[in-house]
Amino acid sequence: MASVLGILEERETAARVRVEGLREEVARLAGVLEAAEIELDRRVIAREELVEALAASAAETTAVTEAEAETVPPSPVPGSIVPPWREGLPVTVLAPDYQRILGVLDERQTAGQGPLKAREITALLGLETTSAKVEGVRSKARRLAERGWLVQETSGAFSAGRRPVAVPDAGSSA
Repeated sequence: MASVLGILEERETAARVRVEGLREEVARLAGVLEAAEIELDRRVIAREELVEALAASAAETTAVTEAEAETVPPSPVPGSIVPPWREGLPVTVLAPDYQRILGVLDERQTAGQGPLKAREITALLGLETTSAKVEGVRSKARRLAERGWLVQETSGAFSAGRRPVAVPDAGSSA
């Protein structure tokens, strides 16, 4: 039979080994924790710097945009969005192709003539009357009519005329 003192000494030695292992593990984890805290601090600083830079940039952009809005109306580009017509909105907010279509129909109305089909508008614009060109003009004229810049007759012809319209999804097509 083993002595009680021998059993206690074995348990004490095992406990010391376990404590030493845990101390080593704690030291290793302390190093990992320190590295993680450093990384966290870097990320917090980076986020704060980014938020500050974006806020400053947004303030500058807003100031520039407000200044531009006060002095010069936006210059439309081909493919830009057709805004819904409203009182006081100039034709110059439209892209050049749309302005030309409106110009043809406005001239026609001024001359006291009736509505035009897409093929006739295409010809008056000086474009070839191929089906692709006619369909392009028809698409633009329909968009103008949907947005209140033109009137589309039941026959499919278009005439000059402005009317306010409610367009819930105006930003979805150019």
